[in-house]
This record gives sequence, structure tokens and C-alpha cells, in this order.
Amino acid sequence: MASFEMDDRKKIGLGLTGFGMFFTLLGVIFLFDKGLLAMGNILFLAGVTLTIGPKSALGFFMKPQNFKGTISFGVGFFLVIIGWPIIGMILELYGFIVLFSGFWPTLAVFIQRIPVLGWVLQHPLFRSLIDRFRGKRVPV
Repeated sequence: MASFEMDDRKKIGLGLTGFGMFFTLLGVIFLFDKGLLAMGNILFLAGVTLTIGPKSALGFFMKPQNFKGTISFGVGFFLVIIGWPIIGMILELYGFIVLFSGFWPTLAVFIQRIPVLGWVLQHPLFRSLIDRFRGKRVPV
């Protein structure tokens, strides 16, 4: 069984990714402060690059099926830098969803295994919402 090696580069990458998400959240809370949003974007991209490696990161962002997400994330990042943070963040959010859409099922399984949050998500109300989101037919 292959284990997930956590070397120093990956630890630093995960830390930078976390700080990037934190600064982005702060930028949104402080009414789309472009300095915090730009810092969050830079830290997030640096963190992803360090976590998975430069070659894998370039390959991930340059896959043909990820072009739409990469372009919208890049244009959104540019708009945040030049001073249009709301439009830029909307484009970045769309790009983020498109880029990482393959990871949502894995994330859903992980969240359902967290003790308290998983129990809440197993409630029939949430189950029906999750099943509708996945496209499964829910009996009425």
C-alpha cells in the first residue's frame, strides 16, 4: 500500500494554500479589499504549486478540459489586481469550480466522514438535497 509522504515542501505548500484561502476570505469580509484578495491568490497558487509540484501544477492547469477554468481564474486574478475585485472574484470562483470539479465527490466523502458534520449531512433533509445535486432521482 502506497503511503502519502509528507515532506517539507508539501507541508509548506499546504500552509501557503491555507493562508491563501484565509487571506481571500479576509479580503471578501473586508468588502473585497483588493490587496488581501491579491495576496490570497498569490499564496494559493504558490501553495498548490509547492504541494503537487511545479510540473504537475503546470500540467493540471494546462489540460485541455481545464482551459476554461484556467482562463477564467487568470482573468479574474488580473481583474482583482487592476482594481475590479468583485467581478474578478466572480470569475475566479467560476474558474475554481470548473478547475476543481473533479475533486468535489472526494471532498463530499471526506466531509461525510467527519464525526459531527457527517452525522448532520446524513439527515434525510440533507440527503435529499445532496441526491438532487448529484442528479439522482428522489422519491417525493
